[in-house]
Amino acid sequence: MRVVCINKFDFKGGAAIASYRLHKGLLQSGIDSVMLVQKKSTDDRTVLGPKTRLGAGVNQLRKHVDNFPLWIYRSRNKNPFFLQWLPNSLQSKIDSIDPDIIHLNWICGGYIPVNALAKFNKPVVWTFHDMWAFTGGCCYSGECTGYVEHCGKCPQLGSRREKDLSFWGWQRKKCVLEKLNLTIVTPSRWMGKCAGQSSLFKDKAIRVIPNGIDLNRFNPKDQSVCRDILGLPLDKKLVLFGAVDATSDLRKGFHYLSSVFAELKKSSLAGKTELVVFGASEPENSPELGFKTTYLGRLYDEISIALLYSAVDVFIVPSLEDNLPNTVLESMACGTPCVAFDVGGLPDMIDHFENGYLAKAMDASDLANGLDYVLNTSDEKYDKMSINARQKAVREFDIQIVSERYKKLYEDILSQGLIK
Repeated sequence: MRVVCINKFDFKGGAAIASYRLHKGLLQSGIDSVMLVQKKSTDDRTVLGPKTRLGAGVNQLRKHVDNFPLWIYRSRNKNPFFLQWLPNSLQSKIDSIDPDIIHLNWICGGYIPVNALAKFNKPVVWTFHDMWAFTGGCCYSGECTGYVEHCGKCPQLGSRREKDLSFWGWQRKKCVLEKLNLTIVTPSRWMGKCAGQSSLFKDKAIRVIPNGIDLNRFNPKDQSVCRDILGLPLDKKLVLFGAVDATSDLRKGFHYLSSVFAELKKSSLAGKTELVVFGASEPENSPELGFKTTYLGRLYDEISIALLYSAVDVFIVPSLEDNLPNTVLESMACGTPCVAFDVGGLPDMIDHFENGYLAKAMDASDLANGLDYVLNTSDEKYDKMSINARQKAVREFDIQIVSERYKKLYEDILSQGLIK
């Protein structure tokens, strides 16, 4: 069986990392998998990207040209918004690969136009790494539920017009997607519920298959050794926060940490706890948290990241919306408990009081309670949480288990000769 996994990047951003890990897992499962990307950063020969510098340069421009119509919305916010209208030549590349299954992942950023999906002549599996597939262009809708009926008057565009660009984007998807048979997969139950409520996919069968992780690379290591390697203090409780664009992406909730640590100053953890941040360097106007903060910047290799998870005591996730973040999977696989808001797909991973703490949504005080619960518990209870976190990762998120689930899905599709 030959599968082509399609994603804009091969190792930049959460969707790319999840897609690349699945691609490698499929290869290990005996599937002839090829990954097709618009921008390649690895040297993996099973990943196909632009063959020339000119092609890479043109691809760099596509995102900006694709976003050109957004310039008329002067008051739109900074959240990612993608229209995907530029034509491309992807079909010829897919034909040259001649796959049995086309597996779409994150296709935005000027990569694949919506109407191109109608030209695919092979069964299509589409994993939704965010909400874009069923909205007018946003990746996360926030409090807006326009996608349940139709988009328009888009708050992210700052628009008051019913037939704005979000309506146009939604309408284009409707015209294409309602004629297609797609197999829809979501990594979290929350994303599956959102897709099932949407006007575009309410009549589609939606399967939930989580992202996977390499448990041989992400596993518990000696904390003192890891701290020594990374230059972190041995005598402090360490709280870790990190994500792509950790301090600038409002959805990741960095701005909540000021309130969280203000609450933490009232506890016995004051004076013996520090914060470690990865995924961004220290911002120009960094907040004064009252706790020493170490900014590690971006870490580009999984070995360093795995060491970091084992070096800290807890991973904090103040995300306002999230699908099934790889960072939580990585932390759990390393046996590090997580404290997060009870939003999105986080309840799929974190079991309250068992392997971490789920705080009330957007309640900084409760998030601080979670840190206090994990860091001030007995060694015996902490060790139990750590073991539980690792065991859940082994049971549910092992990349080999995830790959086998996708393999079974592909086989079912091909055996039936159709897409459900």
